[in-house]
Amino acid sequence: MIIDCHGHYTTAPAALEAWRKLQIAAIDDPARAPSRAALAIGDDEIRASLENAQLRMQRERGTDVTFFSPRASFMAHHIGNERTSLAWSQVCNDLVHRVCGLYPDNFVGVCQLPQSPGVRPENCIPELVRCVRELGMIGCNLNPDPSGGHWKEPPLTDRWWYPLYETMAELDVPAMVHVSTSCNPCFHATGAHYINADTTAFMQFLTSDLFRDFPTLRFIIPHGGGAAPYHWGRYRGIAQDLKRPPFAELLLKNVYFDTCVYHRPGIELLLKVVPADNILFASEMIGAVRGVDPETGHHYDDTRRYVDAIEWLPAEARQKIFEGNARRVFPRFGTRSARELNAAFH
Repeated sequence: MIIDCHGHYTTAPAALEAWRKLQIAAIDDPARAPSRAALAIGDDEIRASLENAQLRMQRERGTDVTFFSPRASFMAHHIGNERTSLAWSQVCNDLVHRVCGLYPDNFVGVCQLPQSPGVRPENCIPELVRCVRELGMIGCNLNPDPSGGHWKEPPLTDRWWYPLYETMAELDVPAMVHVSTSCNPCFHATGAHYINADTTAFMQFLTSDLFRDFPTLRFIIPHGGGAAPYHWGRYRGIAQDLKRPPFAELLLKNVYFDTCVYHRPGIELLLKVVPADNILFASEMIGAVRGVDPETGHHYDDTRRYVDAIEWLPAEARQKIFEGNARRVFPRFGTRSARELNAAFH
């Protein structure tokens, strides 16, 4: 089996964006805000949004299950306040839940959190609990910068985040560290802000004792871990200068990387530098890079091709990357099939 641990519902029906526009227009007059029930999307509309998109690409590329979450760039936690974010998160999470019900073999849900700049993370706990216990979702996306590129929150390792981490540990769910859109003109959203955040999270983890306090907490740093694998020696050297433990002790029981790296040399570097136990297969399709590479004639985000082409990768490591690590890092998926998991919540 091939599990893609990083997919977003980027092709949701237009009614979702229309609902969001109505919500934003009513920020200063909450009485005009649309209700969750006002979002009218039929099952056939959901099917139409996926059949010629993510589902077609799953079949063509030979992947089996996608861990599916709301569109990252649409989280837009900087808009409105905590009430705005909660209503938007609930609508988006409910829609992903419906996708999993319609395609129980293909998708497993991961939730968006109702974060808002300056609002304490424990505000997200009820929605996380709802999504895990009522909707069957197996993880969450955690935005380290709800301000959208201005970095006003404490580091992910600060005790400010601890109540949320306590709930994650209790529920035994990991978080993918994933920012949303950029409001800072210095940072292109997917080309700079995303990679900045991935690298920043890694450095925050490196310089902290977070995992002494939460030994079972697990984070996935997406997009190949940002700059971390390319500068692995720099980060090992910084850790050594700071008298930190070796990475195997400091980070690698808790921090993982995905394969959303869109060229073969980058994937090869990732696999040579980071232990196979810490890499989860992912493509993020349909996501930030949707085109065809003129040098290969294949889509940039067809990451299975890159992994398949690496002949020196041992079969055991390949199995871990494609399936075993995802089942271990997301224990609520564990040994079950996607259909078995979804059947318990639909």
